[in-house]
Amino acid sequence: MISLKTYKEFRETLVGEKPQDSWPLALQSLWWAAKGDWDASHNIAQDLHTKMGSRIHAYLHRVEGDEWNAGYWYRKAGKPFPHTNFEKELNDLVAHVLKI
Repeated sequence: MISLKTYKEFRETLVGEKPQDSWPLALQSLWWAAKGDWDASHNIAQDLHTKMGSRIHAYLHRVEGDEWNAGYWYRKAGKPFPHTNFEKELNDLVAHVLKI
C-alpha cells in the first residue's frame, strides 16, 4: 500500500536512506532515480517487464544522455520521446505510479 498521494510527498521521502520495501518496484526505481542513483534505479527498471518499466528505463537512458537507447525504450512503452525537462518527466512518472 502506498501512503503517498502527491509528487511533493514523494520528494519529502528522499531524505531517507532507501525507499520503502512495501512500495511497488516502479516507485522504488523512481525513488533511486530521484536520489541520483542511476545504477540502483536501472537495476530495478530493467527487471520490470511492463510498459511502466519500459518508460522508467527510457527516462533513465535519456538522463544518461543515450537518446538512441532511450528512444528504443519509449517505443517499447508506446510513448513518444518527451521534450520536457527531466524533473517534469520524473514528476509525471511518479504521479502515474501513485494513481495505479
